[in-house]
Amino acid sequence: MKNLTIFDITSRAMSAQQTRLNTIASNLANAQTISGSPETAYRALRPVFETEYPDFKVGSGIATVGAVDVQRSTAPPEKRYSPNHPMADKEGYIYASNVDTNEEMVDMMEASRQYQNNIEVLSTAKSLMLKTLSVGK
Repeated sequence: MKNLTIFDITSRAMSAQQTRLNTIASNLANAQTISGSPETAYRALRPVFETEYPDFKVGSGIATVGAVDVQRSTAPPEKRYSPNHPMADKEGYIYASNVDTNEEMVDMMEASRQYQNNIEVLSTAKSLMLKTLSVGK
């Protein structure tokens, strides 16, 4: 990995938050889906992040983040007794997604704020660079 600038670090952090927001959007879109079996029921998606360091600066405190994977939740789907539902299994159960909409909304607000924080960092860095350039005039 090359030498990281503030712009590299914030752009990667913003990309990670975008991945997070995309998984949240997918989860919310499928929150009320049902299925006839627990194997086919929608399970919430969770991004997996990893800290990335420049090769020559490990331990220097300079690092960024990368989304390395998106995994499905291992929590079981919600089992509901509904014998008259057309998707019910032979015991009369349907299976709802394991998405907790409240948890997803809180996660969405946090990811959105983190994204906004990174925009503020970029704006401040740009402003400081412009002020530095104007000092020499």
